[in-house]
Amino acid sequence: MSDSNRKFLMFVGAAILTCLGVFVLIELQSILLPFFIAIIISFLFLPVFEWLKSKKLPSWLALTIVMILILLLANVSSLFIFTSISAFESALPEYQQKFDALYNSIFASLASMGIDVDGLKTTISSSSSMSFGNLTSIATSLFSSIAGIFGDFVLIMIYVVFLLSEFSSINRRILVAFSADKARKIVDTFNDIFNDVRRYLVGKTIINLIEGFVIGVILWAFGVDFYVVWGILVFLMNYIPNIGSFIATVLPFITALFNYDNIIMPIIILVIMIAVANIFGNFVEPKVFGDTLDLSPILILVALIFWGYVWGIMGMILSIPIMSMIKIIMMKFDATRPAAILMSYNLTRFNKKNPAESG
Repeated sequence: MSDSNRKFLMFVGAAILTCLGVFVLIELQSILLPFFIAIIISFLFLPVFEWLKSKKLPSWLALTIVMILILLLANVSSLFIFTSISAFESALPEYQQKFDALYNSIFASLASMGIDVDGLKTTISSSSSMSFGNLTSIATSLFSSIAGIFGDFVLIMIYVVFLLSEFSSINRRILVAFSADKARKIVDTFNDIFNDVRRYLVGKTIINLIEGFVIGVILWAFGVDFYVVWGILVFLMNYIPNIGSFIATVLPFITALFNYDNIIMPIIILVIMIAVANIFGNFVEPKVFGDTLDLSPILILVALIFWGYVWGIMGMILSIPIMSMIKIIMMKFDATRPAAILMSYNLTRFNKKNPAESG
């Protein structure tokens, strides 16, 4: 078989495997998505589990305490989310009327200046593309997606129990199962994944909580409706790079337009929210994360599109941790290390290393 035929067959095989992989991810979403969420929860709570065991508690008791802690946090979170969804959706008809009135007043002002707005009004209809309900559907979809997780909560908890039990002893079993060199590489890879992803998740969660609280307080101080909803939205949407921050800023601004009779105060609120987002995004996060993630911007965009297509909004939220794990694994092996470097953005640390080095 010629090289060209072999390459063609390899390309066709890779394409078939890729399509099959996407099909499996979509079809098994109800199983795989809770499993990935359980992995992340396990990453977050494993230090607590290990700390409890270090205090001479039996494994079963330490695991029970961790499960109770997760249940408490989940119940508090679900209370806020479901309350926010209910309050927000019940107020949508009233805000739709306010939006229509604002829309009509803007075009009336333009018409009084002698501007022909008929063509523009035909293109942009207040009952379709410029509907406040359509604009806020992004927020309600996000809340609904998060709330849907609680429907799989029992399955997630079962996964967490098994994962925590596995994580606590997997390193010892790897060292026994493989040769010393191979076992060390596997253990190092596993530890790198755990440390980097846990650092990202814990750091990102704390930063998002602080930013959501700050935005909520600012909106409360300015008297903007649903400041709790928008604070939660900021917390959730900031897991989605770039796009999430934009959505979490625009929607509170639109609400502020309905709370004031002038445009000045909503613009001031918008400027403050943008300033806060930039402080956290451009100063706080780089200080906390450094090069932990170090993913190419185009890779982040492609990951958002792909995982959003596969698993919806939750896929977009999980896209960066997933890609980070993939890159860390690929960096540990000579055959895939060039691809992992291509996935990176900051190449300074690679230039300082000997090209012959691996892993």
